Amino acid sequence: MAQADTYFDAPHRDFAETDEALRVRRVATASEAFERDAVDGGLAAAIDAVLDGEHLAEGESRVTYKGPLLEAESKSREEFETLVGSGETAREIFSRLGFDPAATVRKLRETHHVDGFEVLLDAVEGVGEYVEVETEVETDGEVEAAREDAYALLRRLGLDPDDQIRTSYLGLLLADD
Repeated sequence: MAQADTYFDAPHRDFAETDEALRVRRVATASEAFERDAVDGGLAAAIDAVLDGEHLAEGESRVTYKGPLLEAESKSREEFETLVGSGETAREIFSRLGFDPAATVRKLRETHHVDGFEVLLDAVEGVGEYVEVETEVETDGEVEAAREDAYALLRRLGLDPDDQIRTSYLGLLLADD
Protein backbone atom coordinates (compact mmCIF):
# COMPACT_ATOMS: atom_id res chain seq x y z
CA MET A 1 0.00 0.00 0.00
CA ALA A 2 1.02 3.61 -0.46
CA GLN A 3 0.64 6.25 2.23
CA ALA A 4 0.93 10.03 2.11
CA ASP A 5 1.00 11.58 5.59
CA THR A 6 0.54 15.36 5.72
CA TYR A 7 1.65 16.71 9.11
CA PHE A 8 0.39 20.02 10.46
CA ASP A 9 1.84 22.75 12.67
CA ALA A 10 -0.60 24.13 15.25
CA PRO A 11 -1.30 27.86 15.52
CA HIS A 12 -1.49 27.76 19.33
CA ARG A 13 1.53 25.63 20.30
CA ASP A 14 4.73 24.18 18.88
CA PHE A 15 4.24 20.45 18.29
CA ALA A 16 8.02 19.97 18.06
CA GLU A 17 8.30 21.30 21.63
CA THR A 18 5.28 19.39 23.00
CA ASP A 19 6.25 16.21 21.10
CA GLU A 20 2.81 15.92 19.52
CA ALA A 21 1.73 15.32 15.94
CA LEU A 22 -1.41 15.90 13.89
CA ARG A 23 -1.62 14.31 10.48
CA VAL A 24 -3.97 13.43 7.67
CA ARG A 25 -3.03 10.10 6.08
CA ARG A 26 -4.15 9.02 2.65
CA VAL A 27 -3.92 5.24 2.31
CA ALA A 28 -4.18 3.61 -1.09
CA THR A 29 -4.02 -0.13 -1.53
CA ALA A 30 -2.32 -1.24 -4.71
CA SER A 31 -4.13 -3.40 -7.22
CA GLU A 32 -2.95 -6.88 -8.11
CA ALA A 33 -1.57 -5.43 -11.36
CA PHE A 34 0.75 -3.20 -9.34
CA GLU A 35 1.95 -6.18 -7.32
CA ARG A 36 2.57 -8.16 -10.55
CA ASP A 37 4.12 -5.41 -12.66
CA ALA A 38 7.13 -3.50 -11.35
CA VAL A 39 6.62 0.24 -11.68
CA ASP A 40 9.59 1.75 -13.50
CA GLY A 41 10.96 5.06 -12.25
CA GLY A 42 11.68 4.27 -8.62
CA LEU A 43 9.93 4.79 -5.32
CA ALA A 44 8.38 8.21 -6.07
CA ALA A 45 6.82 6.92 -9.30
CA ALA A 46 5.49 3.83 -7.53
CA ILE A 47 3.89 5.92 -4.77
CA ASP A 48 2.40 8.30 -7.34
CA ALA A 49 1.01 5.41 -9.39
CA VAL A 50 -0.96 4.12 -6.41
CA LEU A 51 -2.00 7.44 -4.86
CA ASP A 52 -3.01 8.91 -8.22
CA GLY A 53 -5.23 5.93 -8.97
CA GLU A 54 -3.22 4.29 -11.73
CA HIS A 55 -2.86 1.09 -9.68
CA LEU A 56 -5.46 1.86 -7.01
CA ALA A 57 -7.53 -1.02 -5.66
CA GLU A 58 -9.07 0.95 -2.80
CA GLY A 59 -8.26 3.92 -0.61
CA GLU A 60 -9.18 5.77 2.55
CA SER A 61 -8.15 8.76 4.62
CA ARG A 62 -7.56 9.03 8.36
CA VAL A 63 -6.89 11.81 10.83
CA THR A 64 -4.42 10.97 13.61
CA TYR A 65 -3.35 12.79 16.75
CA LYS A 66 -0.19 11.49 18.45
CA GLY A 67 0.48 12.58 22.01
CA PRO A 68 3.87 13.07 23.65
CA LEU A 69 6.08 10.03 24.21
CA LEU A 70 5.09 7.98 27.23
CA GLU A 71 8.31 5.99 27.05
CA ALA A 72 11.27 7.03 24.91
CA GLU A 73 12.93 3.64 24.46
CA SER A 74 9.99 2.12 22.60
CA LYS A 75 8.49 5.38 21.28
CA SER A 76 5.23 4.52 23.06
CA ARG A 77 2.61 7.24 22.90
CA GLU A 78 -1.12 7.76 23.03
CA GLU A 79 -2.60 7.79 19.57
CA PHE A 80 -6.11 8.63 18.40
CA GLU A 81 -7.13 7.89 14.83
CA THR A 82 -10.37 8.01 12.88
CA LEU A 83 -11.47 7.50 9.30
CA VAL A 84 -12.65 10.58 7.43
CA GLY A 85 -14.72 10.73 4.27
CA SER A 86 -12.21 12.96 2.47
CA GLY A 87 -8.60 13.59 3.37
CA GLU A 88 -8.61 16.64 1.10
CA THR A 89 -11.55 18.12 3.02
CA ALA A 90 -9.91 17.36 6.38
CA ARG A 91 -6.71 19.09 5.24
CA GLU A 92 -8.74 22.11 4.10
CA ILE A 93 -10.58 22.30 7.44
CA PHE A 94 -7.28 22.22 9.35
CA SER A 95 -5.84 24.88 7.06
CA ARG A 96 -8.80 27.21 7.57
CA LEU A 97 -8.46 26.77 11.34
CA GLY A 98 -4.85 27.95 11.15
CA PHE A 99 -3.06 24.60 11.09
CA ASP A 100 -0.33 24.89 8.45
CA PRO A 101 0.96 21.85 6.54
CA ALA A 102 4.52 21.21 7.76
CA ALA A 103 5.58 18.34 5.52
CA THR A 104 4.30 15.25 3.75
CA VAL A 105 5.89 11.85 4.33
CA ARG A 106 5.27 9.41 1.47
CA LYS A 107 5.94 5.70 1.64
CA LEU A 108 5.15 2.23 0.41
CA ARG A 109 4.25 -0.05 3.31
CA GLU A 110 3.94 -3.80 3.56
CA THR A 111 2.21 -5.09 6.71
CA HIS A 112 2.66 -8.53 8.31
CA HIS A 113 1.09 -9.89 11.49
CA VAL A 114 3.47 -11.94 13.65
CA ASP A 115 2.83 -13.14 17.22
CA GLY A 116 0.40 -10.32 18.07
CA PHE A 117 2.59 -7.62 16.50
CA GLU A 118 2.35 -5.68 13.26
CA VAL A 119 5.64 -5.86 11.42
CA LEU A 120 5.77 -2.96 8.97
CA LEU A 121 8.24 -2.86 6.08
CA ASP A 122 8.49 0.74 4.89
CA ALA A 123 10.19 2.32 1.89
CA VAL A 124 10.06 6.03 2.73
CA GLU A 125 10.63 8.54 -0.05
CA GLY A 126 13.76 10.60 0.60
CA VAL A 127 14.55 8.75 3.84
CA GLY A 128 15.19 5.02 3.22
CA GLU A 129 13.88 1.58 4.14
CA TYR A 130 12.84 0.64 7.67
CA VAL A 131 11.20 -2.06 9.77
CA GLU A 132 8.71 -1.08 12.47
CA VAL A 133 7.24 -3.43 15.06
CA GLU A 134 4.02 -2.20 16.66
CA THR A 135 1.41 -3.39 19.13
CA GLU A 136 -1.23 -1.81 21.33
CA VAL A 137 -1.39 -2.05 25.10
CA GLU A 138 -4.23 -1.15 27.44
CA THR A 139 -2.21 0.33 30.32
CA ASP A 140 1.14 2.03 30.88
CA GLY A 141 2.13 -0.96 33.02
CA GLU A 142 2.09 -3.21 29.92
CA VAL A 143 4.57 -1.10 27.91
CA GLU A 144 7.77 -2.67 29.25
CA ALA A 145 6.62 -6.26 28.64
CA ALA A 146 5.41 -5.37 25.14
CA ARG A 147 8.74 -3.69 24.39
CA GLU A 148 10.69 -6.77 25.52
CA ASP A 149 8.44 -9.03 23.40
CA ALA A 150 9.01 -6.72 20.41
CA TYR A 151 12.78 -6.92 20.97
CA ALA A 152 12.56 -10.72 21.06
CA LEU A 153 10.64 -10.69 17.78
CA LEU A 154 13.24 -8.42 16.18
CA ARG A 155 15.99 -10.83 17.25
CA ARG A 156 14.06 -13.78 15.73
CA LEU A 157 13.85 -11.77 12.50
CA GLY A 158 17.64 -11.34 12.55
CA LEU A 159 17.53 -7.66 13.56
CA ASP A 160 19.32 -6.03 16.49
CA PRO A 161 17.02 -3.94 18.72
CA ASP A 162 20.05 -1.86 19.73
CA ASP A 163 20.35 -0.65 16.11
CA GLN A 164 16.94 1.03 16.17
CA ILE A 165 16.37 4.62 15.15
CA ARG A 166 13.93 6.45 17.41
CA THR A 167 13.49 9.47 15.14
CA SER A 168 10.17 9.62 13.31
CA TYR A 169 10.01 9.57 9.52
CA LEU A 170 8.92 13.21 9.70
CA GLY A 171 11.98 14.05 11.81
CA LEU A 172 14.28 12.19 9.41
CA LEU A 173 12.72 13.93 6.41
CA LEU A 174 12.99 17.39 7.98
CA ALA A 175 16.59 16.71 9.06
CA ASP A 176 17.53 16.16 5.40
CA ASP A 177 16.14 19.58 4.36
